[in-house]
Parts: sequence; structure tokens; C-alpha cells
Amino acid sequence: MPTQRSKWAVWWTNLQDWRLESLFTGRRGLGPPRTIYVNQDLPSAYFDHKRRPKKEFVYCTNQVITSKYTIITFLPRNLLEQFRRIANIFFAFIAILQFFPEFATISPGLVILPLLIVLAITAVKDGYEDIKRHQSDRQVNHSRVRLLAGGDWINPNFTGGKSRTFVRGLVAKSRRRPRSKADADADDRRDIEEAGIPTHTKHDSDIELDEGDTTLDEKHRSSPFEHGERTNGPHWRKTLWEDVRVGDFVKIMNNEPIPADILICATSEEDNVAYVETKNLDGETNLKSRNASQALTDLRTAADCADRRNVFTVECDRPDSNMYKLHAAVSRNKEKSPVDLQMVLLRGTILRNTDWVIGVVLFTGVDTKIVLNSGGTPSKRSRVERQTNPQVFINLAILAAMATACGVADYKIESQLYPEGAPWLYGDDTSDNNPGINGFFTGMFALITFQNIVPISLYISIEGVKTCQALFIYFDYEMFYKKTGQPALARSYNLSDDLGQIEYIVSDKTGTLTQNSMVFRECSIGGVVYSGDPEDEAGNPQGGISHSASLASTAQAPDARSSGSETPDAPLAQPVGLSSGVLKHFSDQRLTQDLARAIDAEPGSDNAAHARSLNGFFSVLALCHTVLTAVHPDTGAIEYKAQSPDEAALVQAAADVGFVFRGHNEYQAWSERYEEAVAELDDREGKVEAVCDMIEGDLRLLGATAIEDRLQDGVPETIADLKRAGIKVWVATGDKLETAIAIGHSTNLIAEDSNIIVIRGEGRPVSEQLVQALQDYFPDSDVLQDESVQADVSQLTSHPMRRLSTGVTSIVGENNGRRPGGYVLVIDGTALGRAFEDELNKRLLLGLGTHCEGVICCRVSPLQKALIVRLVKDGLHAVTLAIGDGANDVSMIQAADVGVGIRGEEGMQAVNSSDYAIAQFRFLKRLLLVHGHWSYARNGTMILNFFYKNIHSKCPNYLSGFLHRTDTPSYSVFDYTYLLFWNSFWTIAPVLGIGLFDRIVDADILMAFPELYRYGRERTWFTMKSFCVYMLEGVIQSVVLYFIITYAYLTTTARSDGYDIDQVEYSTTVVFASVATACLFNGLDTNVWTAWVFFAVFVGIVLLWLFTVVYNSISPGWIITNVYGNNHFLFRSAYFWLCQPLTITITLLPRYLYRAWRLGFAPGDLEILRYIRKKHPNFDLSKARCLNRTEQQPRRSSSRCRPSRPVSLASAIGGPPTDRDIEHTCLDYTRPHDSRRGSRTDMSTGMRSTYRGFDFATEEGGVAMRRLQSNLSERWQSNRHLPLSGEVKMSLKKKTSARIFSSLRRKKPPTPRNDE
Repeated sequence: MPTQRSKWAVWWTNLQDWRLESLFTGRRGLGPPRTIYVNQDLPSAYFDHKRRPKKEFVYCTNQVITSKYTIITFLPRNLLEQFRRIANIFFAFIAILQFFPEFATISPGLVILPLLIVLAITAVKDGYEDIKRHQSDRQVNHSRVRLLAGGDWINPNFTGGKSRTFVRGLVAKSRRRPRSKADADADDRRDIEEAGIPTHTKHDSDIELDEGDTTLDEKHRSSPFEHGERTNGPHWRKTLWEDVRVGDFVKIMNNEPIPADILICATSEEDNVAYVETKNLDGETNLKSRNASQALTDLRTAADCADRRNVFTVECDRPDSNMYKLHAAVSRNKEKSPVDLQMVLLRGTILRNTDWVIGVVLFTGVDTKIVLNSGGTPSKRSRVERQTNPQVFINLAILAAMATACGVADYKIESQLYPEGAPWLYGDDTSDNNPGINGFFTGMFALITFQNIVPISLYISIEGVKTCQALFIYFDYEMFYKKTGQPALARSYNLSDDLGQIEYIVSDKTGTLTQNSMVFRECSIGGVVYSGDPEDEAGNPQGGISHSASLASTAQAPDARSSGSETPDAPLAQPVGLSSGVLKHFSDQRLTQDLARAIDAEPGSDNAAHARSLNGFFSVLALCHTVLTAVHPDTGAIEYKAQSPDEAALVQAAADVGFVFRGHNEYQAWSERYEEAVAELDDREGKVEAVCDMIEGDLRLLGATAIEDRLQDGVPETIADLKRAGIKVWVATGDKLETAIAIGHSTNLIAEDSNIIVIRGEGRPVSEQLVQALQDYFPDSDVLQDESVQADVSQLTSHPMRRLSTGVTSIVGENNGRRPGGYVLVIDGTALGRAFEDELNKRLLLGLGTHCEGVICCRVSPLQKALIVRLVKDGLHAVTLAIGDGANDVSMIQAADVGVGIRGEEGMQAVNSSDYAIAQFRFLKRLLLVHGHWSYARNGTMILNFFYKNIHSKCPNYLSGFLHRTDTPSYSVFDYTYLLFWNSFWTIAPVLGIGLFDRIVDADILMAFPELYRYGRERTWFTMKSFCVYMLEGVIQSVVLYFIITYAYLTTTARSDGYDIDQVEYSTTVVFASVATACLFNGLDTNVWTAWVFFAVFVGIVLLWLFTVVYNSISPGWIITNVYGNNHFLFRSAYFWLCQPLTITITLLPRYLYRAWRLGFAPGDLEILRYIRKKHPNFDLSKARCLNRTEQQPRRSSSRCRPSRPVSLASAIGGPPTDRDIEHTCLDYTRPHDSRRGSRTDMSTGMRSTYRGFDFATEEGGVAMRRLQSNLSERWQSNRHLPLSGEVKMSLKKKTSARIFSSLRRKKPPTPRNDE
């Protein structure tokens, strides 16, 4: 059993899990189950003794807000976010300290000004980002929907007060009176009147009547002055989404989004069916059918809904985030009818192929399922920023030690010298003036004097640099999508360095990896393969005959009709438009010729059999489906509306060759029996099976089709390169398991030799499957070695795995799965749900997933996507990136360290919630490998150099105070003006040059060698070790510099008049040497010297010289200074001119020698590539990766070459580069091709086999599909006159029905796609 955790451990865990946004979001409870009352008054139990509605019966508004700030909460929340930086707290303390006269150095206002500037700049940036969120929220909340109004209609259900986005934080805390419908109408009228809009003009355009409604008086129709009377009749009024309330009747038109979770009352279809697109919820592109509640199908008009005689209630469970479960019941006329998810339209879906739907609102706003699956807008901080806090702590500790030492030293000095009669200590024995008090004040003054050891300018510089890096991303033409004119966009400026440290990517599939578009590639009919005509570069067929020229029989039944619209009796040549989701028409010249010959084929001729096959094949394609037809109002072309794009591609292909589908053929008698069987409560499955047996039988294989689900451009190559970069890619999709595996192969996530481990939510317990997989394939896993896990694991392995005998032992290998390829985990949503319920299962899942090269999660909900991201992010403390394009991806985008939204076809919800927006998945490669790597290297190096130069400036001051000013240990050797401008002018430009213009290597090299990304993934550029090295180097250099100059100036004077050296001349020499050393050191730390870098390194030095000349020339008549006339002595001093080159050379020599040795004797990958680019700028380094014969073949979109682990470029070349070696530089990052295919293990059943492609037997409804496969295969052999065994022949005679259509009707499996 797990050990008991201490209270401190629990407290620390809770502190780490605490989120700042929890102070302002005010998470609302889900509340109890609800009952919605329609056309009747609420019961008295809903009110308290003052007739006020009870809190639990007041429902939330339909307003959904994703912004972080309001005018009320902006200042406190933003300040709290900024004061998470330890440095800001310190600077605030120092500024407040100087408001006390005892510690004041200069004007307190000037002291606090830099901090205010930092806070203001950051606040403006954060505010600008949130304004964009406010605009997005307004666009959604101000969408329009038709609500029932007029007549006797009153919605008695109470809704909380609608909040305004700019005072959202205030509304959440107030007890605003719940609004009734009458209140809402009065508010709307008042708003319109205050705006000066004529009432009748405003509302006339917003009012709609049902078709054929003649209930309104003609006088009222024509009178513009009697609007109140005109709207007395029931009607539909267009209203804002945010004004939709629980219990409202709404009317949704075709192609309109659903504003809330709505119970369907009636639809435009005769059978009260509606079709919705759910890809925003589950990522699936196929349409889903929804049915109206049988108890409410008579509510088909506004008058019916408003009729007070139509009284009913809807009892619902409490709001639930489960996307696949809903329990409710409608009570009407003393009868109760069940309601499930099949009768509900969820917010986020879109009505398709249905003219209209009338429904009643069940859940609104934050109670809807899609919002419950999303989270509040998080306050994200980059890893570099989080790592900076401990380093600031170290600097603060150093500062505290220095201040303490100064205070103690002052106390000791005064205690020792006061008895000796030191004149400056006269009267140093009072209560407010004694060695102890003076030592304390000296320590405080030391804090103020040396405060720049923690650089406040660092944060200003970081904000400016990250803003510029966001602009670099925006103006990168390589990430500009010409088709839509969309550039890459950084919506959060402070996460650019996280892009260079990504370890795990969690990606959506639909719309992110794929285009949601199908292409009918080829078909096989009667043993003849028709592959389509070749295409030119523009994608046009070269066969010479277009699809419209093909003439054949028309697949139309006598009683054909079109759902939702009438299809005219068009002539045979009526054109067929390209269906939605289908990219192009299918044409094949040979097929056209065969069809033409088939028309004239005589019975008994050689061509008769093939003619029957052609006719039967395309007749089945044209008739056996659920496609709806419509006629385009302008062109008159037939349009197909399908539930899935693959189904549309099949019907489209049949139409392209002449088999044009024009409407449904109804088998009325059988349909009635089937509907009766479905409605049965007892033995429903058996009765449905019996009805299906009536028409299922004597099946014959006609042919096969090959449909391609188009991937987005460059997806396979991008995923392959991301894997080469060492990034693990996990895919979360709503698709079925076999479809997800097929996509995994086509996208390069699964290689040909990858071993697939399948975890299902059915069969054996999920915990047993996880443990068995770890024990079989990763027995040395750290998870299994954990003592707290072993006890529980021993209880889960009681059932041994069963092995499927495949006859391929030599291929699968010993111990079933120890194969040359890696492992890929495939897990379904049910198994994920059970894994997330238990901490042990989560640890097992995380351990198994991290050992695999990739993970595919199928049939997952939006909330599960977010849980997957949090599992990796919190369990491994790895930097995660989530990418998606739909509303169902918002939760995981917000949960990840970096969220990327794709501007696809699923709306802007993902983009609006993302940190970065791109137009195509392939741009993710450049975003990470180039901009991410550059930003991380630049920011990390810049921060380290900031710490270096600040500690570099403090050591001379500290040493001079201790060694030369015994009266004031906190004395500064620098003139205060020079100290004030240290971070503002003298040394700011070089570090900014590093942050903006430094390049570890050029962009084309980073793209050609993804393996270089390991430098960022392994956190090379910013670590505690490098911080300590830079700090130590700054201390050593400043100490050496100080003692060299001090020794020179404390010896014999170099002045011609024989006077001693003035303190100002000495200190100015130290300033010049320190500034030059710091700037040149930053230059040595730069990888590429461009004109901008050269300017940044030397501009501070030049400014120092110019300033000194002017500053030393200002006479006391202008301002009082101690440096007037210093130019006369400083620039004539031999010590000044001797110390500058001497100190600079000695201090920078170790760094220079290290860089030279590294390049000449121990070069890394980056040094070699930079050297090659410098010596041979025209050499194409992308050709340095030698390809084996397999890779040299033209690469197809389904390429599955699997990269090996990244290797060192230096080891591949074999040492430092020379000119002779460059032409022979040849890297092979790929493993030798292995002809053996990977294995597949289903942990739920123990079945193991060699993976051979799409397997219907393992799909949902797989038993029936497997039966179909075997039966058709045997019949195919029989039809081809192949010899069969006696047992097979006997079994063929006994088989009369495949009994497959029942499973196909309930859940249609995706059409298998070929690998092309």
C-alpha cells in the first residue's frame, strides 16, 4: 500500500497545485438536478418565505467568457501575476525603504519609477492580449438565435443576472436579483429607447413567423406605429446568444450553430430527424442523426409552443461533463417519456441538412457540456521565467550576505575605534547613534547601494525581446499560408522560449493532421483495377473524357424522394456538383469504355459477366447509403449531403461515371417492422436481428474501393522530423480505433516495423492490461520497480496473457513482440476514463506511454484530451504543447504549457484560446525548430549575461569599501551617475543584441537537422550550472580587474606634477575597464557577428566615452559635480591607457581560449555546422544527410521511414572539420531497413499477431465485420473458380446470411482507405 504522506508534503503539493486564477474565477458548483417547467407556474417550493427564488433554482446565463481580466480585476490580478517574480517584490521593498528619510539616497519617486515602468509595460502587453479575448467573447455571445416571443408565452424559469464583460469580477460577487423573461424584455426595450432607435424599425427585422402563419391581423402588419400590438401573436424573435435562458423555445435553421444544450421538440423532416455536425465536440467529421422526443413532436410552430395548454416538464440530471451521457425525462399528460443524448443538440454542434429544428433549452452557458469540458483562461509562465526565480533568490542571498557583512564590519569598526577616540565617532554612544544602530543602517544602505545585483532592467529587456520575437514569427514568410493569406501569430508573447524546449506534443487529428476531404482513388471490379486517369500538375485528368461525359444507367428507384427538398425529374444529363468533403471528380477512360461496351453486351457473351459486375458494383455505390440530395438553386446541379465524407466520395464516384443518385428508395413494409423492433424494450437486439435477417442473405463480392483521406500538406514529413528532434507525439482523436491506427501509419507516427500495443476499456480490467504490457515489453520500467506500486501490481497479474497462434513465430520473434521496431501505444477513451479514476492506473499509463515512441488515444472527449496533457505535464514535469483547430481542443490547448491553434474549418475557438496560431500543421516544425530554438538560446544566454554583467559591476565597489574605506564599508567606488547608467546605457545593448540577433546556426540548418533540437529539449542554454559559471566568471574577472588597476594607481604617481592620483581618475579608469570587459564578454558569447551585433557590442563603449568627455567638462555653474576637469588628468594618464588593454586582455583570455579550444579540438554539432557555413556559404548542408536506397525513392505522403535516435554530427564526421572533409560529410540518421513488419498486441484479449493493415474484426461491431470478411473471401474464391477444401465447401452451403446490416446501421465503420 502507498505510504502515508506527511502534512508538509501534502501542504507543499497543494501549494504547487494552487493557481492564481482561482482567486478571480470563482468556480461555480454544478448544482442539483433540475426540473424545467414549460407553460406553467413554478411550484411554491422554488421560493423562500419572501417569494424570492431559491439559489439552487436560479440557472446560469448563456454568457460564456474566456477573457482573464475586467476593469475591476485587471489591476489586482495583473499585479499579483507580476509579483510572482521575486525580483519585483525585492524592488518594491527597496523602493518603499527609501521613502523613509533614514534610508533615502535620492528622490523616492525616482527610485520607484523604474519598477513602475516595468509593471506598466507588462500590464499594457497583458491587457492588449486580453482585449483580443474580449473581442472574441463578444463575437460569440452576440451571435443571433431565434427565441419564442409574443402571445401568452412566459418562461417561468429563473436565470441569474447577465454580467457585462468589463465588470465580470464585480457581478460574480454581487447578489443581483434573478431576471424573469418580463425583466429581460423590459431591459431590451429600455436599451433600444436609450439608443434612439425606432422600436418598430429595430424589431421588424428581428421578427420571423412560421411558414404559412396568418394569425396576425393585416392592420397590424402594415402599421409601423403599433408595434406592441403587432407582436402580440406568437413569433420568433432574433436574440443574442447570451440572452438565451433555460426553458426558452428556440428555432435553429440549417447550417446554424447550436447556442445551448437543447431538447429537440420537432424538425422539418417528416420523421422528426435532425442531422448535426459534431466535429467541434468529438473531432468526427461525419454527421450524426438526432431524433425529437416523441412526447413533443406536435410542437411545430410558435403558436404550438406558446399555447398554454401544452404543459410539460423536463426533469434533468445535474450538469455533467460526460459528452456521451445524458439522463432526462419529459412529463406530459401524466405520461413520462425518457430522454437521452440522441434527442439533444449540444452547444458547439452545427445543424446540417435539416431546414429547421424547434427545441427547448435544458442547459446554458457554463452548464453546457462543451464549456464543462473547457477550463478557465490560465496564466501561463515560461519555464525560463520560472527558473529565473531560484537564480534571483541566489542573487538575493548574495546581496543579503554582502549587506550583512557591511553591517557587521561597520559595527566592529565603530566598536573598536570609538574607545580610541576616532573624531568621526564623536557622540556615538546614544540610543539612536551607537555601533549597533549604525551597523544596521549601514547594512540597509548596502542593500540599496548594491541592489543592481538583481537587475530590474532584465525584466524590461525580456518583455521587449519577447515582443520582437513574436514579430519575427509574424513576419516569417516561410510560415505564411498563401492560400488563405494567414501569417503565423503569437497571441502570448511570454512563451517564445518554451517553444524551444518542447518534449511532448499532443495533437488533434481531424482538421489538424487531415483535411477532412476524401478522394476516390481507384476501384477493383471483377478482378479489373481502375486507377483513374493520370493528372497534370494542376490536378486535372489527362484522360480526355470528363466525368460529365460518362453515360450509363441512372440509379433511381421509382418512388425516389429527397429528404428536406424536392428533386425535380431532371434529365439524365443533369449535372452533379462536387460534394462537400470530396476534393475532385473521378474519371477513368478505360472504365468509361468498359461501361459503354457493357450497355451493348449480349447475354452469354464474353463481356456479359463483367457488365453485370460493373452494373451491380456502381448500383450498390449509388443506392446503399444514407446520403441526402438537394438541387443547387442557381446552377440546378444535384448536391449530395452525406453523414461522412467517405460516403459522399462513394456516391460521388458513382455519379461521376453515370450512376446518378437522385433520391431515397423506401422499403416501407420492412422499415415499419424495423422501427417496431427498435422501439421494443424486451429483447430489442434479438428482434432487430430477426428483422434484418429478412433482407440479408446471398451476398456476393462485387469489388473493392480505395478512398484516400487527404492529410494536410507536409504532415508525414513534419511528424517524422519532430520524432527525429526527440519530441514524442501523442495524438488524441474521436475516431474509432482502426481508423486512428490507419492515420497513425499514414502520418509517420507508426512506422512499418512499429509494434502496436492496444489497450481497450472492455475485456480485462484496464489496470491488468497496463501492468501486463509493462511486464511484457518494459520489465525494467521504473514504475514496476516502485515499492509502493509492486504490492498493488502483484494483485493485478493473476490472469496470464493468451497468445494467438499466427504461424509466424519467426517473424514476430521470441517472447511475442521483441522486434526491431519501437512501440506505439493505442488506447481508447473508455480505457482512459478508467485509468484516470485511480492514481495507480495513472502512473502505469504514464509509465507505459513514456516508454513508447508515440501514443494514439481514440474515442476521447475534450475533457480527456486535457487530462492527457495534464498527465504528462504534471507527471513528468515536461514542457508540453497541444495543437488543435476546434472547440473540442480548447481544454487541452489551455492545459498545455504552449497551446497552438490552427486556423482551420472548425471555427476560431481553438485559435482564440491558443498561445500561437498557425494555418497548417507543417508550420509547427519551423515554429519549434527555428523560432523556438532561437528564442530559447537567445533568452537563456541573454539572462545569463545579465546576471554576469551585474555581478561584474558590484565587486569593485564592494572591495573598495572594505579595503579602502574603513569608515563606510558600503561605499561605492563608482560615481553614482556611472552606476545609475550601468544597466541603462553602458551594458544594455550587447545583451539585447544577443536576445534579438544572435543565431546558434542558420534557419535552413535547423530545418535540415532536426536532431539539433536536443540542445533545447535537454535545456542546454539555461541551467543552474551555467548560471553559477557565469556568476563565478563575473566575480573573478571583476576581482582581477580591480586589483590590477588598484595596484597600478597605488604605486608611484604617474602625474608630471608629482601629486597623488585623484579618486575620480582612479574610479573612472575602473568604470572604463569594467564596461569594456562586460560588453566584449557579451560579444564573445555571441555565435554570429552580424552588423547589428557589432553595433550592439560597441555602442555602449562609445556612449561611455562621449558621456565622460561631456560630463567631465560641465562646470559647477551648471550642476555640482566632483568630476569637473577630470578630462585633463584622465586622458593624459599613462596608467589609464595601460590598464585598459591589460585588464581587458587578462580578464577575457580564459573565455577566448575556451571557445578556441572548443572549436578546434572538441567541436560539437553546432560548431561544426557554423564552421562549414562560414567556410563554404554556398554549400547545401541539407544534402549532408545521406539517404539510403529506400529514402532515395520519391517520397509519398504515406511515407513511413522511421528515424533512429539522434546521433552526434561530430562523431559522424570523426573529429574537427577540415576543408577536405566537407565534401565527404555524409550522415545517415536512419536505421537499415527491416523487411519484417511490426507486431500488434491487444492487451484486452491477449491476441497477438503481425500487423497487416486495417482490421475490421477489431473495430466496433467487429464480430459481424469479421464474419463478413470471411464469408466474402470464401465466395470470392468460389467465384474465381479457385479450389476450396471440402470443409469450406460444406460451410458455404450452410451459410445463408451474413447478418451484417444490423451492425452497419447502428454504427457505420469508416471506409478502409488505401496507403496511397
